[in-house]
Amino acid sequence: MAILIDKSTRVVTQGITGKTGQFHTRAGKDYAYGANCYVAGVTPGKGGQRFEGIPIFESVKDAKQATGCNVSVIYVPPPYAAAAIDEAVDAGMDLVICITEGIPVLDMVRTRHGMRGSRTLLVGPNCPGVITPDEIKIGIMPGHIHRSGPIGVVSRSGTLTYEAVGQLMEEGLGQSSCVGIGGDPVNGLKHIDVLKMFNDDPRTEAVIMVGEIGGSNEEEAARWVKDNMRKPVVGFIAGVTAPPGKRMGHAGAIISGGKGTAAEKLAVMEECGIRTTRNPAEMGKLVKSVLK
Repeated sequence: MAILIDKSTRVVTQGITGKTGQFHTRAGKDYAYGANCYVAGVTPGKGGQRFEGIPIFESVKDAKQATGCNVSVIYVPPPYAAAAIDEAVDAGMDLVICITEGIPVLDMVRTRHGMRGSRTLLVGPNCPGVITPDEIKIGIMPGHIHRSGPIGVVSRSGTLTYEAVGQLMEEGLGQSSCVGIGGDPVNGLKHIDVLKMFNDDPRTEAVIMVGEIGGSNEEEAARWVKDNMRKPVVGFIAGVTAPPGKRMGHAGAIISGGKGTAAEKLAVMEECGIRTTRNPAEMGKLVKSVLK
């Protein structure tokens, strides 16, 4: 089992003719079952062309009608990326994974408002993507560092996602799925949403949750864990205490009124039964200890 994506997923790349879209579509196509999973691309004005055998369409609706794609990954430049999300939602995609960094906040506010009542799930923007190891990867993460196994990973930080995976591998622990939710202030799935999925996934035995300073998503997820989670959760918060209002790291890592600090988040997580570490080098060992 896995969450969000597996080898039956059918992917359309929005922005497939750009340099970034081509590079990461090729990498996804070459990973595990990717040759079967990557079925379409979309670039307006380039319909009818092909990229390494993948047909390119004028719109996501055209791609869906022709190929049955159900997940979109977006490598569209920031000024147009929110509109690309809108297009994928209008086409009825099950999941949209937006890798693009630097989308204007007001664009995302309008897009998230427009998604109310939609069945489409959004991961990102400004995220590394999602991978179900040894089946499919959608995004910019290096596939070779992952192996299939029982540990779920959900993280706001792309770099620390890779770090957590690397430590798990050193401990001989593979991953069920890894979800980089991104650190923008206006985004899609939160920690709590992904934790619910891991809780229901029979293959996942424990979860690493990596957060960042700013906002209250980690605290809300921790309180849900306390009342509902049937599996051990290990937590780490990236970032250091900063003066109120100072921006650090991701666009979402903004401390306001003294709230959202690493210390505050870790305290709430610990109160809710999540095993935490202040040292990012100890995440893998901590997971192994809770499994025992």
